[in-house]
Amino acid sequence: MRLEGKVAFITGAAAAVPGELMGFGGAAAWAFAREGASVMLADINDADGERGAAALRSAGFDAYYHHLDVTSAANWTDAIEATVSAFGALHVLVNNAGTASAANLEETTEEIWDQQMDVHAKGVFLGTRAAIEPMRVAGGGSIVNVSSIFGIIGSPSSTAYHAAKGAIRTFTKAAAVQYAPEGIRVNSLHPGFAQTPLTSEMFDKPQVKEWVLQRIPMGRVGTADDLVPGIVFLAADESRYMTGAELVIDGGVTAQ
Repeated sequence: MRLEGKVAFITGAAAAVPGELMGFGGAAAWAFAREGASVMLADINDADGERGAAALRSAGFDAYYHHLDVTSAANWTDAIEATVSAFGALHVLVNNAGTASAANLEETTEEIWDQQMDVHAKGVFLGTRAAIEPMRVAGGGSIVNVSSIFGIIGSPSSTAYHAAKGAIRTFTKAAAVQYAPEGIRVNSLHPGFAQTPLTSEMFDKPQVKEWVLQRIPMGRVGTADDLVPGIVFLAADESRYMTGAELVIDGGVTAQ
């Protein structure tokens, strides 16, 4: 029970129904609950989010769902207040919500750029800012910002996605330095290529799958189950001396 007594808020967590393909957020919700945490799932996909939370409660866990547009400061205020009201505190925030764009630089429109930066960079900023005060009241906490290996390396496409995930990487370090004296840790997780509801359609294309597999030394695409143990570790007290760090789980891609 590595998270016993902790309250966790996880964004991008709608895909959390057993028997269906889960994203990082949904799989993290189940892992957190099994480790003893109370969990608030958040997303813009309300129907699936409610189903996921209901499935967790049916399994005997303490979990609820709250609508959240991560680009809205007002939505963040409401969601964090609802979490503290429901569970009494906030100890862990997982900023996981995300979208994708495969456009190269010349294909990237201002709309694509703004959308990627809003969901990823602005969303993480707003979420982290909203979590500071309740974590301060709780005596500390852990914030896990889900970036990507594309926040570390480049590729032939996904220009705005690279920039937005890179922003998460350096924002994490700034927040970590600023709030370390208060016992609030901030770390970033950098997944490699993984099969999730966000990527499944893309990876089902033979040409794309071949390109991806050629770049993974371990020879396979990851899953949410490969990544979530890293999120649990960063949320739990066993990583208590880590802040501003980057945890890369990518099958060896960035080792090349």
